[in-house]
Amino acid sequence: MSRFVRAGAALTGAAAMLMAVAAPATADPVKGHVNHDGNVIGYQVNVGDDWLATLPTNLLGFTLADGTSLGMYCVEIYTDIDDQHDMVERPWDDYPDAKSPFNSNRAKINWVLHHGYPAKSLADVAAQLPGPLHDGIDVLEAVAATQAAVWHFSDGVNLNRDDPLSGDASDEDDAADALALYDYLTGPANTGLSEAPIPALSVTPSSADGATGTRIGPFKVGTNATVEQLTVDLPDGVRVTDANGNELAAGAIKDGTELYLDVPAGASDGDGTFKLTASANVDTGRLFVGENYAKNPTQSLIVAAAVKTTLTASAGGSWTAAPPTTTTTTTTTVPTTTTVPPTTTTTAAPVAQASTGGLASTGASIFWPVVIGLVLVGGGAGSLLFLRRRRA
Repeated sequence: MSRFVRAGAALTGAAAMLMAVAAPATADPVKGHVNHDGNVIGYQVNVGDDWLATLPTNLLGFTLADGTSLGMYCVEIYTDIDDQHDMVERPWDDYPDAKSPFNSNRAKINWVLHHGYPAKSLADVAAQLPGPLHDGIDVLEAVAATQAAVWHFSDGVNLNRDDPLSGDASDEDDAADALALYDYLTGPANTGLSEAPIPALSVTPSSADGATGTRIGPFKVGTNATVEQLTVDLPDGVRVTDANGNELAAGAIKDGTELYLDVPAGASDGDGTFKLTASANVDTGRLFVGENYAKNPTQSLIVAAAVKTTLTASAGGSWTAAPPTTTTTTTTTVPTTTTVPPTTTTTAAPVAQASTGGLASTGASIFWPVVIGLVLVGGGAGSLLFLRRRRA
């Protein structure tokens, strides 16, 4: 591997780490799976030729990951249901078939769902119809008419007006009432209904650090749901507060709220987390698409009636004790002066010598050297006189 490739890989890894630090802690997308035990069966409908001539209709049972049950209608008639794979809530723009009529008619579909069954009760469904009914709307007729109206907009198929309900135990009155509801749901009253926002809950950043004796944060909350619970896993003394150190209750946490971890001075090095739990609606008209759809395609489904669900998001922090403060003490050293006592030279008393001119003699006597010198001088002089006489 070249140095350039290694450098590029290192930069990519560093960028990924920075993104991970900055990324918010978001709630996982809402997931679920088809649960046929919860199906509500409707009449079979005739919506086309060949195999589409007679199709069963069902308000499909669906179970969310948190155990909540709800009903779904099909919005992808040409794809089979694979109930072995999870489905994930997605925005309408993530519908898996870019060429499907769903993309241009999704607001119409949403209106159908809000005015069909079970978003409205059977009595309310019947009350909104402009004309009289034959024998009223029952569950079988309501499910058949609502699903057929959804397919009209999601897949471009039409209910057979001459034979709308096929087989089963339906009769002409049932067919007429189902057709009346279908006509209302697909008629001019349907002005469309925009997409509801996907429930969201996030905490940004997902982690932070600081020193003891400070407030670590802020952690900013983003949500369109209602926060109902704040759960902490923190050491004693560490609290979740606002910027002023006021402890926060779950009910006070809303979109835009900033949270802090208040760590007391003197605390040991440590870390901890907190979790927010919020309640939200999985609204009527929300789209669910098969997880890993490209690999495991399954029929896309749409929520028939809103239900409550829960969202959670967590974040945390770590802290270290502040290093001990080092106090520098300046020591003034006073120089020590040592006084050396004067050296006293003791001179021995001189030995008294023969008095010469009345002065005391100090040191050795010079009498004998003088005498010796005089002798030598005298001897030399005598020798010179002797030699001169001899020459003469």
